[in-house]
Amino acid sequence: MAQVLEFKLPDLGEGLTEAEVVRWLVEVGDVVAVDQPVVEVETAKAMVEVPCPYGGVVTARFGEEGTELPVGAPLLTVAVGSPEATESRGASGGPSGDGAGSEASGNVLVGYGTGAPAARRRRVRPAPVGQAPTTAAHLAPATAADPAPTTAARSAPVRASAPTSVPVLGAVAPQGPVAVISPLVRKLARQHGLDLRQVAGSGRDGLILRTDVESAIRAADEDAAAVPSTPARPEPDTSGERIPLRGVRGAVAEKLSRSRREIPDATCWVDADATELMAARAAMNAAGPKVSVLALLARICTAALARFPELNSTVDAEAREIVRLTGVHLGFAAQTERGLVVPVVRDAHTRNAESIGAEIARLTEAARDGKLTPAQLTGGTFTLNNYGVFGVDGSTPIINHPEAAMLGVGRIVPKPWVHEGELAVRQVVQLSLTFDHRVCDGGTAGGFLRYVADCVEQPAVLLRTL
Repeated sequence: MAQVLEFKLPDLGEGLTEAEVVRWLVEVGDVVAVDQPVVEVETAKAMVEVPCPYGGVVTARFGEEGTELPVGAPLLTVAVGSPEATESRGASGGPSGDGAGSEASGNVLVGYGTGAPAARRRRVRPAPVGQAPTTAAHLAPATAADPAPTTAARSAPVRASAPTSVPVLGAVAPQGPVAVISPLVRKLARQHGLDLRQVAGSGRDGLILRTDVESAIRAADEDAAAVPSTPARPEPDTSGERIPLRGVRGAVAEKLSRSRREIPDATCWVDADATELMAARAAMNAAGPKVSVLALLARICTAALARFPELNSTVDAEAREIVRLTGVHLGFAAQTERGLVVPVVRDAHTRNAESIGAEIARLTEAARDGKLTPAQLTGGTFTLNNYGVFGVDGSTPIINHPEAAMLGVGRIVPKPWVHEGELAVRQVVQLSLTFDHRVCDGGTAGGFLRYVADCVEQPAVLLRTL
């Protein structure tokens, strides 16, 4: 007897709450195996092939190509234990047991591929006198030193206690941090301009549920409808093409806006004579594998961060602490057809220029093919932005939140320069450093930038400090 099981869009990791259906890999009536990719979706981070945890016959698909679906929405249904699936497995030599138990992996997709769910992190919440302490999911914002909550923590069900009254806008909110686990609940509140601190949660430990937010929205709409209307003003002309702010463009917009809101940044810059650096690169390429200018600048950055570790850090605003990081995971800006992405070279502080260059080339190719995984686009501690490839001299970079600094590099062009007391034509580049003023003052930032410029002008400086 066939059993029809529904497969929903799983949690894709890294706080992603929706994905766009790019291409279906199966048709209704197809027989699928356990963990066979059935659909290709595009998130704000990367293109991902989603595997189905059930084996059987596809009976329905949900969502046309180009449709954006939230996490938890139905993707397809599979008839498990059907004769067609049994015959297919028998012909291929695969398992042929009946029932869902032998035709489901039970795995959970996280980021890219399937794997076992991670353990849920919990914290003890102080209780009133005379009561035992209760627990709630950890709600502090993630930093590089405090990774994002695991999939189990984000998607684990929460049993809500029966509400004693309907929460409305303006109700007294619980003391302490806003108790919200679901990203969808936060997004719903943000879309309606709702302050979650003014919403009383009906879930356990004051957890704010979706029904609480919807009730507060309805109450706000009723209050607005009761206010006497004022004479209408002429509306501005808003005709024109409207482009949805989603996918990579939407993720970039959100991250840059958050950086501007939360980070008090400052920028310093300097012109440097890159003639000797270009000569050193030519000599290296003549003697061995070719090394790019970006790889040399990346190696200079890792050496500079070893001398000025304040810039390889992040700020935990809730704890009022600067988290100084031990490893350097170097992000670099890469322009693709899908938009700007920032792949990350892991453990860049342990690599030489040749190794960094090879990893940059590998990640850049994957970015252009749209095959970067979410894990390859997150976890950076410092970013290098070579906007000189666009033919511009300078810029004021926006810090890649939650990092503390970004080095921008302009184009390298011949310019008049005083060299050894004589006017000469030299290869000149402008370097700009945008930094989080909370982690250091201008002296540290200036020292970092000056060291980078010295290495560009005299590559032997780097050799002396290794």
